[in-house]
Amino acid sequence: MITLNKSGYKASIVVDPFVAGSYQLIVDGTPQSHVNLDDPADLFFEYVRRIGHVVDLIGDPGEPITAVHLGGGALTLPRYVEATRPGSRQQVVELESDLVDFVRAELPWDKRAQLRVRHGDAREVLAKLPSGLHGSVDLVVIDIFSGARTPAHVTSREFYELAAPLLSPRGVVAVNVADGPGLPFARGQAATLSSVFPHVVALAETQVLKGKRFGNFVFVAANTPLDVDWSPRLLAGGPHPAKVVAGAEMREFIGTAPVSTDATATPSPLPGRTVFQIGR
Repeated sequence: MITLNKSGYKASIVVDPFVAGSYQLIVDGTPQSHVNLDDPADLFFEYVRRIGHVVDLIGDPGEPITAVHLGGGALTLPRYVEATRPGSRQQVVELESDLVDFVRAELPWDKRAQLRVRHGDAREVLAKLPSGLHGSVDLVVIDIFSGARTPAHVTSREFYELAAPLLSPRGVVAVNVADGPGLPFARGQAATLSSVFPHVVALAETQVLKGKRFGNFVFVAANTPLDVDWSPRLLAGGPHPAKVVAGAEMREFIGTAPVSTDATATPSPLPGRTVFQIGR
């Protein structure tokens, strides 16, 4: 276990007793990442599996892509991209430098991976990424948490406007959003993404989508239309039961939810202790 310099949170890596070769990264009592060292293509958390299905639909199967990951954790998705699309160029942005060092020592990744780690606040680093990346990134993953909450400054329209120029013509942004009953935060994030990107869909478990329990949404946003074949393939991939919300249904989901700006942004809601957190 280590204490992270930036946040002061405790971070530990524990063996998963149920999945051989697997480990969990726990930060501030909240499971942040699950990694299968024996099979990096094995994704455990439901929302991560949904993002994995999105990755699978970019270009041709196995084709290398260019990816930017905002939020590192134990680098579950960068490992997945490398395992399923060898030769991909990837950059990971992580605020907690000592967390990266901890993960690298305890759960080393493939040294052949073309993976660069940039240290710092995701928004600040995003604004300073090389101009050569503009228009060339096929996948931007936004999975940023401080403990169990997403900080407000990475939920605003101004933040998402920094990500939009990165996308290649086939590029997508995948955002992990957690919310509970009533879904005010998720609806607001859908409205905010829709104010920046002309094409936005949501993937979620049906009970979460109905606001009946706290859980994760994956929003997928793009500057160009998403292939009409995506929805059935994403649904077929599971986890089940699942739903894809798009078009008129997405507009209905957003309703009158306001767009989040730097002046109005709030952190994601804190889940109840029994939802994600484990004993400390």
